[in-house]
Amino acid sequence: MERIRERVIQIYGNLVSLLQKCIFCILSVGPIPNHIAFIMDGNRRFTKKCKLMEGAGHKVGFSALMSMLKYCYEFGVRYVTVYAFSIENFKRSPEEVQSLMDLMLEKIEEILKKQSIVNRYGVRVIFSGNLKLLSEPVRLAAERAMLATAKNSKAVLSICVAYTSTNEIMHAVQESCEEKWDEITLLNSSGAGYGLISLGGYEQDEMDHLIKLTDIEKHMYMAAAPDPDIIIRTSGETRLSNFLLWQSANCYLYSPSVLWPEIGFRQFLWAILNFQQIHFYLDKLRKQS
Repeated sequence: MERIRERVIQIYGNLVSLLQKCIFCILSVGPIPNHIAFIMDGNRRFTKKCKLMEGAGHKVGFSALMSMLKYCYEFGVRYVTVYAFSIENFKRSPEEVQSLMDLMLEKIEEILKKQSIVNRYGVRVIFSGNLKLLSEPVRLAAERAMLATAKNSKAVLSICVAYTSTNEIMHAVQESCEEKWDEITLLNSSGAGYGLISLGGYEQDEMDHLIKLTDIEKHMYMAAAPDPDIIIRTSGETRLSNFLLWQSANCYLYSPSVLWPEIGFRQFLWAILNFQQIHFYLDKLRKQS
């Protein structure tokens, strides 16, 4: 009886997988988003709603993330970004922060396994954020994961940890200023400099363009990925909560009312359909103008 039940479940799973592939085949006729970002909101509320043990919601949420990654990579989305842990999250109780760090460490080790979704789809993993704020075990595990997947080239998974967009922008500006100062110092020492250090001999118009937009963007934590086409935030929230503020000026925000652990294929499908509808509408307007 048990073997029959397992066989039925297997057949059902194969049929569902085949149906999803057929749907993806139809959708691929339209524009495919190059980059989808996720704000995984509602893990703690899911724990309370289902009366689970503390932290159980985040574990269920990880399973939901694996499903979303599978849908993305099978549909042909090359870049996926997830907001895993904000700098603001460090303000939570020490016990909760430690629990989340332990869970993160456990899941990082999982994605390093040979049969993990990362290796199955040839995904390069990048941890984006102020990694110095992480505990040493988690930081070292993140570095191992980035090194182990560095040669994967089919897709990119950016995991934002110890991250806020304002911190990212501040970091990029500081790095740009330091880099430009080093360039000026080197040129001045060789006699071919701008003359900035001596506070003279330099036109104001030229000084205004010392640091360019490209200088700042190349120092962003998210420099390895293009701007997102879609940001999906669960729980019905429409706030970006300090996530990808610089990069999200022209992206579509989709906010399903489900909590993150409850997200599934239906929500993913609806986000793609809405994105394609908006894309077709804007394309039509461009042709009419």
